[in-house]
Amino acid sequence: MSTRTYDCSKCPAYCCSYTLIEVSRADIERLARRLGLDYASAEARYTKFDPGEKVRVLRHRKDEHFGSVCRLLDPKTRRCTVYEARPHACRSYPYGSTCGYYQFLRFERRHQDDPAWIATTG
Repeated sequence: MSTRTYDCSKCPAYCCSYTLIEVSRADIERLARRLGLDYASAEARYTKFDPGEKVRVLRHRKDEHFGSVCRLLDPKTRRCTVYEARPHACRSYPYGSTCGYYQFLRFERRHQDDPAWIATTG
């Protein structure tokens, strides 16, 4: 098992801005239980079908840092509101011991001498 070289608590939730965060039936069932909804309501409210990729993905909302992010992200705390019930894609990200965005963020904060710096789309 590899040692993590990143700290999600110091990130503004970049991975939550990925356009396609795929969800499975089991992911939606887990979200529905966590949110106290039936499956159909959770699916309709928090997911959509992407016809190009032919997969169900999490819905997004506008975001001041990245343009749009998963609608389950708290905009103030920059943390997942359903962390314990998050989809498999979120649980397994970044699929290794390093996170490219965290490495970039750490580099920029060090070089700009600004521990709170966040890359924005604007």
